[in-house]
Amino acid sequence: MTRYTGGCQCGAVKYDVELDIKQVVSCNCSRCRRLGSLLAFSPIDAFTLRSGEDATNLYRFNKHVINHLFCATCGIESYAHGVGPGGVEMVAINVRCLDDVDPDAFEVMKYDGASQ
Repeated sequence: MTRYTGGCQCGAVKYDVELDIKQVVSCNCSRCRRLGSLLAFSPIDAFTLRSGEDATNLYRFNKHVINHLFCATCGIESYAHGVGPGGVEMVAINVRCLDDVDPDAFEVMKYDGASQ
């Protein structure tokens, strides 16, 4: 596991997360497709929000199981959270929002979220 820092564009939302990024997920659901997110997943206890809890707005769509949090100032969704397969609370990190990380360095796994 590697410890990363990340957040939104304006700096209002900042977090630390421990991830083992072997590949990133490119989902074709209506939201991810529009955002262009590349996702890596972590258990909630490996994620620490350092700032911005009061600077985010919440958006839920489709089945309303994922909490999409975006910065109220710059609009960037750098992470989301919800319950993953098996009932474990997870955080989905937009790897494009991690500091000093080249998102193109990772293998991309395509996920057909549009059919879910």
